Amino acid sequence: MEGLPHGYRPNVGVCLLNSQNQIFVASRLNVPGAWQMPQGGIEDGEEPRAAALRELREETGIASAEIIAEVPHWLTYDFPPSVKAKVNRLWGGQWNGQAQKWFLMRFTRDDSEVNLANGEVDSEFSEWKWTSPEEVIEQAVDYKRPAYEEVIRTFMPYLNSKAPSINT
Repeated sequence: MEGLPHGYRPNVGVCLLNSQNQIFVASRLNVPGAWQMPQGGIEDGEEPRAAALRELREETGIASAEIIAEVPHWLTYDFPPSVKAKVNRLWGGQWNGQAQKWFLMRFTRDDSEVNLANGEVDSEFSEWKWTSPEEVIEQAVDYKRPAYEEVIRTFMPYLNSKAPSINT
């Protein structure tokens, strides 16, 4: 993939907005108290945009979302040593961290579509909520915080504007 930094696992992230411009976050089952936006690995031959829509659906059950913007470059974060050993065993690689393509999406349905245990993949999250950009950054795990800050900074013009009306 073009511009992908060496030694980083290709990944996508989704900053999902509701009609009030709040951001979707979920609490990880394996890291209680750690809230994050949906994210996941890009499969071989998969385009980042397709991966973002797939990951959103697999992790949250949400299929009703439109991509409205993307961060134009890869954002990276390094794994702390304990996480690095675990994920490299799990993923069978030697990754320093993840390189992410981030997408801003607008949720076009209501909250009844959210289903964290939708059966597509093993559940990653125990609970979810809509929150402010500030809270997204505050509640992220330390090593992801700088990437989250850049995501929020990049998408801030959209977060500050009134949501477009959605024709249903």
